[in-house]
Amino acid sequence: MSSYNKEQAVTLEIIRQYFSGPGDRKQALLEIIRPYLEFRKRTDLFLEEHFADLCTAKCYQSNLSACCSKEGIVAFFADAAVNAAVSSEESLDRIASVTSRPNTGMKCVFLTPEGCLWKVKPIVCQMFLCTTAEKQVFGGNPDLQEEWNRLEAEKKTFTWPDKPVLFDELEKIFMDQGYQSPLMYCHNSPGLMMVKKKAGLL
Repeated sequence: MSSYNKEQAVTLEIIRQYFSGPGDRKQALLEIIRPYLEFRKRTDLFLEEHFADLCTAKCYQSNLSACCSKEGIVAFFADAAVNAAVSSEESLDRIASVTSRPNTGMKCVFLTPEGCLWKVKPIVCQMFLCTTAEKQVFGGNPDLQEEWNRLEAEKKTFTWPDKPVLFDELEKIFMDQGYQSPLMYCHNSPGLMMVKKKAGLL
């Protein structure tokens, strides 16, 4: 198991342990992340309408794009928690299975012939647009570019910890119960800790 797979596997196990605790913790988390899920739905609709014909299997299978690169996807702890909250146990079992063995392919361990195993993909994956795609879709269409810029700005209200944000909150919920994950970047990344310090949050 690579260090990347191990980090993903450990994180998923932590989340599943937390959900198995007293009370309906999964449902409680779903309530917390509801606004974020609504944002993700609007983002998905935008990408489906304007990029689905470009961002196809042909793109990443050709290895010409950074999409779905092997061990190159930065998934935050919050990404994994959100996905686990909306996924079935069977879906999570599949994720646990692929992270428990070596990834001998050229692409992300979670990418299968049927697509990504995550029901709600990591935000860095879903909102990654290559330069070629951006030029083709946004070129000559400033209104569309502005709509995407607004989605990018809204993303930061959930992820960028210069103020209290969901991604930081989700890490704290689990940390308060004694859980630690290598993907808890909001509380462990020197860069993000500096962001919080400059914002007066530390």
